[in-house]
Amino acid sequence: MDIDDILREVDPVSYSIPSETRDLQALTRAWVAERSAPELLEWPADGIFERVNERIKKQIEKIEDMTGDMDPKTNFALIVIQTELERFKFLVRSYLRARIAKIDKHTLHYLSNPTLRARLSPTELAYATRHQALLHNHYLSSFLSSFPPQLQNLNDTAGNISMIDSPDLDTAVFIRLLRDALVEGRGTDSDGAIDGKAGDILILRWSSAKSLVESGGAELA
Repeated sequence: MDIDDILREVDPVSYSIPSETRDLQALTRAWVAERSAPELLEWPADGIFERVNERIKKQIEKIEDMTGDMDPKTNFALIVIQTELERFKFLVRSYLRARIAKIDKHTLHYLSNPTLRARLSPTELAYATRHQALLHNHYLSSFLSSFPPQLQNLNDTAGNISMIDSPDLDTAVFIRLLRDALVEGRGTDSDGAIDGKAGDILILRWSSAKSLVESGGAELA
């Protein structure tokens, strides 16, 4: 009896559902993309995190039910299930931490633009709003209150110079082409373009790669 047979006997229903594998692959791609992109990406709208969280809860309940069983076969299956559970938990934690780090670094940037605000999940939006309020109150109590009222805003754009710190869209990223496409890149001295083939891995500025990634022609690697 191999690992597949053991898992199928312990959990025949969930083990036979191919969507779990697809969710794991989608979660992994989202994690890689979020860690690679210099700016916050769209929050997944396909309900993947709701499904993954539900699966994690069910797996925890299953592990609790199986704990204490002295059957060697069940104990081995328990180890495998725990390993799978930790993999999902790691991806979820790392993905969320990558997003929170970007929100912490450029809070006003995402809150000041309705289009960018839409990239945040409801929980992230509540966190960013509260985070910015606490930060502003701290600055007021520390030094801003001694400034003239017109100089106390943290989002001032006087003189065509914005005080809002934004991500560097010219950060270099790696992308993997998902279909044949013309890839145009902006360089320091001159711009260029190549005919890319599906499967090619390229490095270019995020500002040049963004449209290709958002259109589904490539993914961050």
